[in-house]
Amino acid sequence: MTTRLGTLHYVIDHIYGALMHRTRITPPFFSRGWGGPKLELLERMAKQLFPMYLEGHNCPPPPLVRPVWRTVWETKTARLREGVFQTPCDDELTAALPPESRTARVAWLVPKDVPPQKMSCVVHLAGTGDHTYDRRLRLGGPLVKQNIATMVLESPFYGRRRPFLQRGARLLCVSDLLLLGRATIEESRSLIHWLDVEEGFGKMGVCGLSMGGVHASMVGSLHPTPVATLPFLSPHSAVVAFCEGILKYGTAWEALREELAAQKIAMTLDEVRERMRTVLSLTDVTRFPVPKNPEAVIFVAATDDGYIPKHSVLELQKAWPGSEVRWVRGGHVSSFILHNDEFRKAIVDGLDRVDWKESCELSLVRKLLKRSKSNKEEECNGTL
Repeated sequence: MTTRLGTLHYVIDHIYGALMHRTRITPPFFSRGWGGPKLELLERMAKQLFPMYLEGHNCPPPPLVRPVWRTVWETKTARLREGVFQTPCDDELTAALPPESRTARVAWLVPKDVPPQKMSCVVHLAGTGDHTYDRRLRLGGPLVKQNIATMVLESPFYGRRRPFLQRGARLLCVSDLLLLGRATIEESRSLIHWLDVEEGFGKMGVCGLSMGGVHASMVGSLHPTPVATLPFLSPHSAVVAFCEGILKYGTAWEALREELAAQKIAMTLDEVRERMRTVLSLTDVTRFPVPKNPEAVIFVAATDDGYIPKHSVLELQKAWPGSEVRWVRGGHVSSFILHNDEFRKAIVDGLDRVDWKESCELSLVRKLLKRSKSNKEEECNGTL
């Protein structure tokens, strides 16, 4: 019975994938090609970054953003606000973004009448096709009762940040996928930094489903302080989604081959797919640093996921010793719908594994006092 149910979940993923990616209901991903100079820029930036990480350098603190807020609604127990801010990406990266994507938008659901140092806040990142705040607010909403705030970032290229010529979530160029990821990471890190430095929250976390989970892993890896990192139904790399999973049927391989042919680069479709693997290897999270607190990393994966194979989840767990994988019964699509309680539990448990900021500061003070006392004792012994 269990095997049959698992097969059913897997089949549902493929039926959904066939409707979305093998029909002409929506255009394919990357119908306008690789992205030319933008792709070259992103590859160059990534190659500059990775040696720094591999040599053990600390990632610099993110720039501080200052969102401008308006209140959407409030009750006796919670308040929902929406904010806007200019993307904190550097000038070169900002210029590569479409104009519509340069202003970041965020929704923030916060418990009322609770001091921020006694609260946690989790930044929720968008999965593929998640253009609104609604689903992520429904996921985080019940956690208000546990003094956990929810911050929902609207991704570049999605929602009101979607370029005029883009239909739905179908990114026009391969470079758009890398731009979306890089800008999301920079914006998320800056928001977490703002929650820490400006608002004084006691704990922070980041989570996301599917593509949002990949970005959450990257944010947790690169942030300079420990944060709970909760990737849900996510692979270790975009290679898995676009070269191995169902999304490979929704990719404009012929258009990508034709662009190369116009540049006098003759490739078969298999060679084009191999080039895509090379480009998207820049998103391989196993190449990123281990997070500051790997015990606060909890992956939630589905047993019968037609989009994300099990080996992909296990590769990331292996790369980050101390992290945890939890399995839910279902496929990619059904788990989105049926397992919100398991996602919420992972959020709560991940935050429980992060020290309160106040506790960290007290611990540092104790260490300094202990060191000072030890130095004084040594001075006294020397005098005697």
